[in-house]
Amino acid sequence: MQASACCCEIYVYAHTIHGNIDKKCDMKAIRLPCYCGSLRQASRVVTQLYDQKLKPSGITITQFGILKLLAACPGLSTGSLAEALAMDSTTLTRTLKIIQENGWIAVTTGDDRRKRCWSITPTGRQHLEQAEPLWKSAQQEFARLAHDVDLDSLTRTVFQLVQKVGE
Repeated sequence: MQASACCCEIYVYAHTIHGNIDKKCDMKAIRLPCYCGSLRQASRVVTQLYDQKLKPSGITITQFGILKLLAACPGLSTGSLAEALAMDSTTLTRTLKIIQENGWIAVTTGDDRRKRCWSITPTGRQHLEQAEPLWKSAQQEFARLAHDVDLDSLTRTVFQLVQKVGE
């Protein structure tokens, strides 16, 4: 009995009810009481915005970030990339494989045979250069949409969270 009441509470919490609880309702984004859920919710919508803007280049925002980092710091190991981007190694490895298959990055063996070091290829640099104006457009669009938010403070606060929670 209690599970049913809990489900009903979640249903009511997540939906705008128009009379009958069984009636299908249009969903809209809701404010979540969970810090993690709220950050993930924001991350999803911002990622969708950037991915949409970058779509003509064939690069996702995640791939763009990795390519930018490798353009600035060639030869980073998988572990260093994961640490710098605060990404788990499984997700990073999967993304690196896709980027490598596209010919945008190359891998070499490090000092230790198990260590893999990554560098951007000329093709990857070319794609990155083509994506740069699209990324700038996404930045401008986000700034326009968040015109009432102090974006410098936002990025500073998010970075502080990454440092504190990721310790």
